[in-house]
Amino acid sequence: MVRLSTISRRPDFLAANSGRRAPMPGFVLLVRSRGDGDPTMRLGITVTKKIGGAVVRNRMKRRFRALARDLLPSEGAVGADHVLIGRAGGVERDYALLRSELARALSKLRK
Repeated sequence: MVRLSTISRRPDFLAANSGRRAPMPGFVLLVRSRGDGDPTMRLGITVTKKIGGAVVRNRMKRRFRALARDLLPSEGAVGADHVLIGRAGGVERDYALLRSELARALSKLRK
């Protein structure tokens, strides 16, 4: 099983912005291969204040973390950074719908 770690530094988020992107109704997924030979997948989550207050943003981040734990080990790109950017309305979307959208975005970016 591939390890999943967290992106916490701003330069890593900015570097991921130059990668491939898959916009979905509830989020935008960015995937960038690091090319450093490390098979660890990294996950970063960004939810801005435009989405809502702290309670709404934290709820959205918890949902994104649960989705990532569920799907990234099996469908994510090995040795890549994955960044989920929350969109307005993403927190109200059904979890199963978000899961199917993330699976679709990951398969789109794998091709």
